[in-house]
Amino acid sequence: MTEPSTRHLVNPDFLPVIDALPFRTFDHETLHQARAESGERFRALGEPVIAPQVRTVAGPGGDLELYCFDPAPGTSGRAALLHVHGGGMFLGSAREMASGPAGISAALGIPVVSVEYRLAPEAPFPAPQDDCLAALRWMSENAEELGIDSARIGILGESAGGGLAAATALMARDTGGPALAAQILVYPMLDHRTGGDDCAWRNRTTGEFVWTRSSNRFGWEALQGSYQVDDARKGWFSPALADDLSGLPPTVILTGSLDLFFDEDLDYARRLVDAGVPVELHSYPGAIHGFNIMPESSVSQAFARDMLGAASRLLGLEPRA
Repeated sequence: MTEPSTRHLVNPDFLPVIDALPFRTFDHETLHQARAESGERFRALGEPVIAPQVRTVAGPGGDLELYCFDPAPGTSGRAALLHVHGGGMFLGSAREMASGPAGISAALGIPVVSVEYRLAPEAPFPAPQDDCLAALRWMSENAEELGIDSARIGILGESAGGGLAAATALMARDTGGPALAAQILVYPMLDHRTGGDDCAWRNRTTGEFVWTRSSNRFGWEALQGSYQVDDARKGWFSPALADDLSGLPPTVILTGSLDLFFDEDLDYARRLVDAGVPVELHSYPGAIHGFNIMPESSVSQAFARDMLGAASRLLGLEPRA
């Protein structure tokens, strides 16, 4: 029996996104094509407002590229963000998706470093997480050169990047730092069970558009590889599995009410609060996964104000004129 559509629940501003993005079932045979199509969509956004300085540093799997956006080179003592791009664990790149972190850097007036982490399935767990942690440590170790305050580094990620950001925060806590000042998780992908047989959520109105249950299963299977999810690293793989969320940095979670990740995001927020972590939580009505790709929408504008405002407060930024 076919489930009724939730299209009538979608904010009308986001209907063009649904109509423009063809429904796709991801698989290994069409992965190369899916990556090419994704790259074309992001290249269509044009050049970033701040041109990145590309740094190549030693990473756990070889050379690791970091895209560094700095609105005021030569300034010192600033807060900074490590940015982790989205893409379901198997799509996207820091190079192609430079517009987002560049815009955040310009809006906040601080350096933002976007990490070109390795993608699954070619590089399954823990490769992407290791790359993100290496980038964080590079920022901390090179704080003086970058003109940043190592005590005011936050991490921000969207979708799969939000899940990797949450995992990086757990890894940094568990392995001796560096300590994070904030984690900002934008509709984060946190629970590998969502959409599968072991899914705790049976929400009838989430996950129809953009990022579906079948897409989610493919992304997590690609990341998992041969990992059995049976050791102390399980929370690094799938943050929702972490037994202990205490000691994590102040957290902001922003999600849409129709996003597949809605339930896991709210549950993660609840567990963080229970663990004594300060949490700011936003849910946007009628918002699908990736809704902020329509910046002219009033909901997307509210999202931008909420995200940038929270980042400013948590990172101790001066009000901007």
